[in-house]
Amino acid sequence: MPASDLFRSPDYFQLDELLTEEHRLIRETVRDYVKREISPIIEDHAQRVEFPVHIVRQLGELGCFGPTIPAEYGGGGLDYLSYGLMMQELERGDSGVRSTASVQGSLVMYPIHAFGSEMQRQKFLPRLASGEWLGCFGLTEPDHGSNPSGMTTSFRDAGDHVVLSGAKMWISNAPYAQVAVVWAKDEQGVVHGLLVERGMEGFSTPTTHSKWSLRASATGELVFDQVKVPKENILPNVKGMKGPLSCLNKARFGIAWGTVGAAMDCYDTALRYALQREQFDRPIAGFQLQQKKLAEMLTEITKAQLLNWRLAVLMDAGKATAAQISMAKRNGCQTAQQVAREARQILGGMGITGEYSVMRHMMNLESVVTYEGTHDIHLLITGLDITGLNAFK
Repeated sequence: MPASDLFRSPDYFQLDELLTEEHRLIRETVRDYVKREISPIIEDHAQRVEFPVHIVRQLGELGCFGPTIPAEYGGGGLDYLSYGLMMQELERGDSGVRSTASVQGSLVMYPIHAFGSEMQRQKFLPRLASGEWLGCFGLTEPDHGSNPSGMTTSFRDAGDHVVLSGAKMWISNAPYAQVAVVWAKDEQGVVHGLLVERGMEGFSTPTTHSKWSLRASATGELVFDQVKVPKENILPNVKGMKGPLSCLNKARFGIAWGTVGAAMDCYDTALRYALQREQFDRPIAGFQLQQKKLAEMLTEITKAQLLNWRLAVLMDAGKATAAQISMAKRNGCQTAQQVAREARQILGGMGITGEYSVMRHMMNLESVVTYEGTHDIHLLITGLDITGLNAFK
C-alpha cells in the first residue's frame, strides 16, 4: 500500500502571487483530486500495466477535458494558464493520467472545435468533455515519427464516403477510444483530418504491450483496413500539415506544464526523504552533496515554472509562437528527467521501489521526452527559429 500523499508544492519565487484566486482554486481542486483518487491507486495500476479506465469519467466531471473549449460545447471556457495548472497537477500524479487529458483536450477536442463543422462539434464535443467518450489522435506511423508529413495512411473517394487505409502507432487512449482524429492523405496527397468512430468496419485498435514506460496509460495502434468513413466525418476547415501541427502546439504546452509537475513531485519526495533518512548519526539532508542536489533541483524547477507562466501569459494574449512552445516542452522534459534522476540518487536503494513515485516518474518521462517532438527535434526547431536555417533537411 503506497504511503499517504503528503505533497507540498515548491514555490521558491512566490509564483502564487502571479495567479488569481480562481487560478489557485482550479489548481487546488485538481491537486486534491490527485491526492484523493490517483495517488492511492496509480502505483498498483502501473505495476500491473493497467489503465485505470474509471478515471475518464472523473476527469470529465472535474473539467480536465477541454478546459479551454467554450462552455457551449461542454468545455470549461477557461484560459491557458488554468489549463497549464491542471496539467501540472495531473502529471504530478502520473504522466499517463496527464496524457489522457492532454490527448482528449488538445489533440481531439481542439481540432474538432477549431476545424470541424457545427454538426461535428455538437455530436462529439459534449460527449468528450464529460468523459462519456474517450478520444485519440492518429498521426505517428510505424515509419513516420519525426517526419509526419511522410505519412502513407491515405483515403480514396467512393461517392458519399471515403475508404481509409493504413496504420498509426504509439497512440495514447487508442484501446478505449470511441473516436479517433486521424490524419491521412487524399488522392492528391493533401492531408485531411477524419473522425473515425469505433464500430466502423475494418477499424481496430490493438493494444501495445511490453512497455516499461507509461505503464498506467492505455497505448495502442490504429489499423484501417478499407474503412468506410462518411464524408461528413471529414474536418472541413483545414487542409495540410497545419492541422495536426497546430494540435501539437496545444498539447506541447500542456506537456511543458505537466513535466514540471512530475519534477515537483520528485523534488518534494527527495527533500522529505533526505530530512528523515539518517546516516552517520544525522539526516542525510545535512550533507553537502545532498544539499547540492536539492538546491540544483529547486533552481531548475523554479526556472521552468517561470518559463511556463510567461508562456501561458503569451498564449492567453495570442502571442505565443510555435518555437516558444517547443522550447518550453523541451525544457520541461529535460528538467523533469534531471530532477527525477537526482531524486533517485538521494533515495538510494529505496528509489527503485514502488513505495515512492520517483522511479515511476523516471520511466514515464522517457516516453514524454520522445512523444510530440523529441528532445533533438525541439532543439532544431529552436535552431531554425534563431538562425533561419533549416537543419531538418
